[in-house]
Amino acid sequence: MNTIFEKDLDKNPANFTAMSPLSFIERTASIYPQRPAIVHGSLKQDWQTTYTRCRQLASALTHIGVKKGDTVAVMLPNTPPMVEAHFGIPMTGAILNCLNTRLDPESIAFMLNHGEAKVVIVDPEFSHTMARAIEIAALEPSSKVRDLIVIDVEDDLYTGQFVTIGKSSYEAFISSGDADFAWQYPTDEWDSICLNYTSGTTGNPKGVVYSHRGAATNAVSNILEWDMPRHPVYLWTLPMFHCNGWCFPWTVAARAGVNVCLRKVDAINIFNAIKTQGVTHYCAAPIVHSLLVNASEDLRKGLPTGVKAMVAGAAPPASMIEGMEEMGFDLTHVYGLTETYGPAAVCVKHEDWGGLPIGERAALNARQGVRYHMQQEMNVIDPDTLIPVPADGQTMGEIVFKGNIAMKGYLKNPTATAEAFYGGWFHTGDLAVIHPDGYIKIKDRSKDIIISGGENISSIELEDILYRHPAVLAVAVVAKPDAKWGETPCAFIEIKQNSNVTEQEIIYYCKLHLAGFKVPRAVVFGELPKTSTGKIQKFELRKRAGSLKAINV
Repeated sequence: MNTIFEKDLDKNPANFTAMSPLSFIERTASIYPQRPAIVHGSLKQDWQTTYTRCRQLASALTHIGVKKGDTVAVMLPNTPPMVEAHFGIPMTGAILNCLNTRLDPESIAFMLNHGEAKVVIVDPEFSHTMARAIEIAALEPSSKVRDLIVIDVEDDLYTGQFVTIGKSSYEAFISSGDADFAWQYPTDEWDSICLNYTSGTTGNPKGVVYSHRGAATNAVSNILEWDMPRHPVYLWTLPMFHCNGWCFPWTVAARAGVNVCLRKVDAINIFNAIKTQGVTHYCAAPIVHSLLVNASEDLRKGLPTGVKAMVAGAAPPASMIEGMEEMGFDLTHVYGLTETYGPAAVCVKHEDWGGLPIGERAALNARQGVRYHMQQEMNVIDPDTLIPVPADGQTMGEIVFKGNIAMKGYLKNPTATAEAFYGGWFHTGDLAVIHPDGYIKIKDRSKDIIISGGENISSIELEDILYRHPAVLAVAVVAKPDAKWGETPCAFIEIKQNSNVTEQEIIYYCKLHLAGFKVPRAVVFGELPKTSTGKIQKFELRKRAGSLKAINV
């Protein structure tokens, strides 16, 4: 229905511009041209230089035929070219495809073909993998990557073996571009900006497509959730290939901050960067935070307090949150998926929580919380009826999202897209409850819930208990087939260095804290399989659990 407020009040160039995170670097370079943008070893690069290099990258890509709608893939660690790729590639109208640097050549080959990459930019550390992936991809009868243009990156901080597989080096390629290139601002904010592939635990991974609007709204939400001031010093512990670093390449640009690059993530490098670079913010998976909590006293000595850390994961253990607080970190817990541009929910902390004992405070902070500022809605619903569950902290349903911070869909997969958006919601597959205060708490992935003798057992609840055992470094609980009960819990445990613990000690510890039917019937010690972002690969553990013998509990 038209009203007086719609008549002759149309969108025009003076009152409407498509949202895009590309505007952030243009603004920052004009206001803070000399402020530091990137630190990498001895390199210190300001925002004007960074913006110029991004324009040169866009220009050079255009010269070799890259146009709107093309895919440009990159296989890079957290280095300056990766930061520049997040701006220079979309400036051509092309789509940035950040490849997971820990994947095998076969998986990379699938992504190159499926995403129809025209160009790939490769770090020397991954040159052997990429060379093999290109060979495999070219064998596909319908392959479109036989004419793939490869650009080799140089990095003095990498001293390992590599092969030259491209016709041009990155620096030479950048130099060939026009510093004053008139890059393409999107005319439609629904235009695609990025392609990210999910972990393919069964079958091929799915290609998740982001829009300029979604990337911009999540980047700004990151600022709001963290109250991020101007000029933060952001440490890149989180891989930029993972959900585009949760959109933080664009967030840091919006705040005219510093990107402190990190080729290798370990406790030594993280602590050194925090102490020497004045780091104010960083993001990481729970496993990385656990590395810091369990680091030696010598490494932890001299740490500044108040560094803001962001953690995301289905359920970071309360013991890890407690340990980070004790070290002086200001921890914010967020939640999301690749399909939600990384975090789309946050556990907002309240002032009155500060007066609670640290254990209670950690338990509250371990919840997934509430929707991001610029996400329209987050809820827990019955996945069949789509009716929200009561906020009683007991009734389980599926977490769903609705709003700008949800993917466009899965590339070339309309069936999976329709399933994901069934009923007007994005379905996460995570099972959770809503507490009376409106905060959401994950109980398990739908595929991870253990049904034993008709009783539902949350693997997350059991893991949280086990993480508090002084010998446990990492733990994952999965279902083990059982002839009598259907399924029983099986605990895979990675113990701390110089620690000793037996299966029976673990069982006894669980009996002290859990109902009998929840106690694991099998315990296995050893290193846990993890993804490149630190997530424990439960699908691998389920395969192992089937052949294990039960323990008499």
